[in-house]
Amino acid sequence: MDETGSVNNTHQRKVLFSPKDLVLGFQHLLAMYSGDVLVPLLIGSYLHFSTIQMTYLVSIDIFMCGIATLLQLKRTPLTGIGLPVVLGCAVQSVTPLESIGSKLGITYMYGAIIAAGIFVFLIAGVFSRLKKLFPPVVTGSLITIIGFTLVPVGFQDLGGGTPTAHSFGDPRNLFIGFVTIAVILLLNAWAKGFLKSIAILLGILIGSFVAGAMGMVSLKPVSEAAWLHTPQLFLFGVPHFNGSAMITMILVSLTTMIESTGVFFALSEVTGQKLTSDDIKRGYRAEGIAAILGGLFNTFPYSTFSENVGVIRMSGVKTRRPVYYAAFMLLLLGLLPKAGALATVIPDPVLGGAMIVMFGIVGVQGIQILHKVDFTDNGNILVASVSVGLGLGVTMYPHIFQFLPTEFQIMMGNGVVVGSVAAVVLNLLFNGYGKEKLAKD
Repeated sequence: MDETGSVNNTHQRKVLFSPKDLVLGFQHLLAMYSGDVLVPLLIGSYLHFSTIQMTYLVSIDIFMCGIATLLQLKRTPLTGIGLPVVLGCAVQSVTPLESIGSKLGITYMYGAIIAAGIFVFLIAGVFSRLKKLFPPVVTGSLITIIGFTLVPVGFQDLGGGTPTAHSFGDPRNLFIGFVTIAVILLLNAWAKGFLKSIAILLGILIGSFVAGAMGMVSLKPVSEAAWLHTPQLFLFGVPHFNGSAMITMILVSLTTMIESTGVFFALSEVTGQKLTSDDIKRGYRAEGIAAILGGLFNTFPYSTFSENVGVIRMSGVKTRRPVYYAAFMLLLLGLLPKAGALATVIPDPVLGGAMIVMFGIVGVQGIQILHKVDFTDNGNILVASVSVGLGLGVTMYPHIFQFLPTEFQIMMGNGVVVGSVAAVVLNLLFNGYGKEKLAKD
């Protein structure tokens, strides 16, 4: 069997190194890199980490992303969903971790991460048996929400990254962003074969070169970064445990599990690999172990990145080989901060342009799944429309729940979680448990 579950040929097994897969893996790395390093930068800045601490935080975070990705890629009896997934820091953990770290101290923050990882590992089997709660009307709605709720993130980067900044929407930012989009679209329209499959990567590289020619790229982060860093256990202190902190992070872990479920099904649809409850259970367990390692090595919880679904969809390469290359590159960059810093010099508008294309593709993929649903049934219309509406609405105005207790804000402030829960509950209300009403040809 090959990486997508079909019969593999002997020639492919003998290939030990593939330049094409290496380049495709680099494309995956760039697609997730900015979103991943953002988490340690935000938390480290909020908690006033020193330059040395921040350097370690970013480097070990990149390294652990590679470890977490490998845990998911390789199927074992215990872990690994075996899909071409890339794992990165769960962005929904930023605010809760900042709160725990500032009020109790960073050792309690890492204790809560470890506790949440253990929780995910232990409930993986129970959570995976809820597969029947995700028929096409639910998964289609969920994937649509994941894609379209991320589009505003792309637009934010397109404008310069910080909406409150005076330079936000600067014509130079817009020009660079739309150059990136244009390159990706033109390559998809006119290129063939391998060039077409790396359209996103070429769009990012060409956009960055144009930005550099306009004086919008600074190599200062590269010159300031260290040459070598190694992971250290308990660098910031031995983890401590607090009940409220652990409960908060367990709630966060539930949101990441729900979001990962949507990504699992999205990748299942793209690759044609049907998921079993055991597959999903191993996927959850891998994320649980990754979170435990994050706490032990003073990084953060990890979840499956939805950004990379769009990369797979656009490239048409659905095997795990490129993602293995991406994982090993993450390990290398985590050990070589100066090399890793190169990826941080990519301007926000360039990343924003690529994100808009990728996230839009993910959203349309959800619509393709919904195409299979029988929308002559009014119940299915309500499931899809209300869940997508709630998901998009909460994404635009998460502070609508600002008067709820903090624990509820963590859950309700995430559009993917709100939309997912709404889709599941409404589907149970209108269709019952495990029933599928598919469109008739």
